[in-house]
Amino acid sequence: MIYHARCVIPYHADFARIFIEGIGQSCLIRWQGQVKGAARQVGIGHHHDHDHADGHGGGHGHSHAPKDFGRAFLIGIVLNTGFVIVEAIYGWIAGSMALIADAGHNLSDVLALMLAWGASVAAKKQPTERFTYGYKSSTILAALANAGLLLVAIGAILYETIHRMADPAPVAGETMAIVAGIGILINAGTAALFLRGQDDINIRGAYLHMAADALVSAGVVIAGLAIIWTGQAWIDPAVSLVIVIVIAWGTWGLLKDSVAMSMLAVPKGVSEKEVRTYLAGLEGVSAVHDLHIWPMSTTETALTAHLTMPSGHPGDAFLQQISHELEHSYCIGHSTIQVERVRNCTSGC
Repeated sequence: MIYHARCVIPYHADFARIFIEGIGQSCLIRWQGQVKGAARQVGIGHHHDHDHADGHGGGHGHSHAPKDFGRAFLIGIVLNTGFVIVEAIYGWIAGSMALIADAGHNLSDVLALMLAWGASVAAKKQPTERFTYGYKSSTILAALANAGLLLVAIGAILYETIHRMADPAPVAGETMAIVAGIGILINAGTAALFLRGQDDINIRGAYLHMAADALVSAGVVIAGLAIIWTGQAWIDPAVSLVIVIVIAWGTWGLLKDSVAMSMLAVPKGVSEKEVRTYLAGLEGVSAVHDLHIWPMSTTETALTAHLTMPSGHPGDAFLQQISHELEHSYCIGHSTIQVERVRNCTSGC
């Protein structure tokens, strides 16, 4: 049974929550896992169903519905590339290492956007004889790479912060505040383009990069204004240190999720125990074994399971019902069920 639809976590946020979401990303991840029961189906593109079952008691259902963020990626890359150039030039003119360091950080995020976009495009390619799942899992690799790039950026900012604490340098606070203020608009605006993709960890990684950049720019504005008012150069590295801590906190959640998905862990929001209980409670099922749930991509989940049914295969309608329930109640769009009269398991499953 094929459904061209996908379960997603309802996500609603206004523009002002960009910074809060960036700061509390790890909290958002936990929250998303807790509201699975509120998941809803969203149909994208054309929609068609057909039934599928084989003579060996196997049932199969799947869904495909990646959102198209091509325009968002293009806008984000163009705007941020232009800003990196402007920020680096004015940072050099003003003698502000903070602006130059921020420009370097923004450059890493431009590369991250390119990486996430490439993975998003690759995920839509058709399967081949060698890559029978297609290139969907490239979105997981991109999310992991994005987390790695964020860690590198954190290290670079931390290094510069420590250096400036030891040897504060005079900077033009007014130039810092103006240029960084423009950065807030560009980065926050770019982050807003990815708000509706929070159910996709690859898109969420791009969002986190941009939200973190907006936060960094806000910190630079505050530091610039404070320097203008007080003339104290140490304010710049002090604010930078706070920013590093905030970005690291948000990055940790993304890193944990992407590592878990790359190791084929059960996706967030899906309870293996609940799925097993549902399958075991089906009429005629005496045992459930070889149950595996894993992410095929950052938006699609797959399942395989063996059901022991002493009375034999109950028919295609039974398998179709399971596929429908797994997709709409547990957000598992790709399911393959094998029915057996006698348990056939030799691997300790």
